[in-house]
Amino acid sequence: MARLFLDANVLFSAAYRSDTGLLKLWELGEVVLCSSRYALEEARINLNNEVQRTRLVRLAGKVQLFDAGKHELPEGISLPEKDVPILLAAIEARATHLLTGDLRHFGSYFGKRVEAILVLPPGEYLRRYGD
Repeated sequence: MARLFLDANVLFSAAYRSDTGLLKLWELGEVVLCSSRYALEEARINLNNEVQRTRLVRLAGKVQLFDAGKHELPEGISLPEKDVPILLAAIEARATHLLTGDLRHFGSYFGKRVEAILVLPPGEYLRRYGD
């Protein structure tokens, strides 16, 4: 069973519009959705209104939350300080995939495995495994 760790920008985008294709992630069978309180809070503070925040709370109810463990970044991995808790929480969650739209900071890891976690943009995951 796949364990999908959702970055803050995925949570934000899923809550921002009620008709986004990202909501398909919540409809997939044979997956466990994971994220962190850190990512959830980052998404929440960036949403514009209560309707979006309410949608985020509803979506988060179907997501297992993990905190960054006491790990250090794996050797050879370089991330800005604000993104370190995301990767560490994904490791703590024993995620099979880290889904993020953060091309600037995670883009060099797209399609690669970090600690056995395949880093992908969410749209790419849905194209590969969404059916």
